[in-house]
Amino acid sequence: MKHQKPEILGSKIVAQSRLFKIEQVDLKFSNQVERQYERMKGNNRGAVMVVPVLNGETLLLGREYAAGTHTYELGFPKGLIDPGEEAHEAANRELQEEIGFGAKKLTHLMEVSLAPGYFSSKMQIFIAEDLYESVLEGDEPEPIEMVPWPLNQWQSLLEQDDFSESRSISALFLAQKYLKL
Repeated sequence: MKHQKPEILGSKIVAQSRLFKIEQVDLKFSNQVERQYERMKGNNRGAVMVVPVLNGETLLLGREYAAGTHTYELGFPKGLIDPGEEAHEAANRELQEEIGFGAKKLTHLMEVSLAPGYFSSKMQIFIAEDLYESVLEGDEPEPIEMVPWPLNQWQSLLEQDDFSESRSISALFLAQKYLKL
């Protein structure tokens, strides 16, 4: 059964910070029921996450501070797509800023969303191969700890307490499928 999208009767920003805008959306569904929803209004720039594979043997991850959970999290390089930048360009830039490697080969694996009931943002997940050393200065307040992980032990990442971000877990499974592990 194909659903008809609800009609947007109106929308307005009801709260805003330096980073986020909360939008109230007034909707009318095909059965004439009207509801108000709130959602985080995206910046429409999008984001990238990259699974770097060094020499076909090693995953490269980063451990960095996560303000939302007030912990240090292990995950794959990620970041926003800058204005005028293509997703693959952002992926290669984030690799160089966060772990000090660039990629000669980037393969797009999938576009994912995070809590689509509340967020409009999308993330492009790439796998990076044929890596070379290259460092760009990023905007992080402290250096990100680069953590090499044996590719043949990818499943043990799931046992790490600090490897808990759902996007990194999704990226790991997408990489596993792509690499046919």
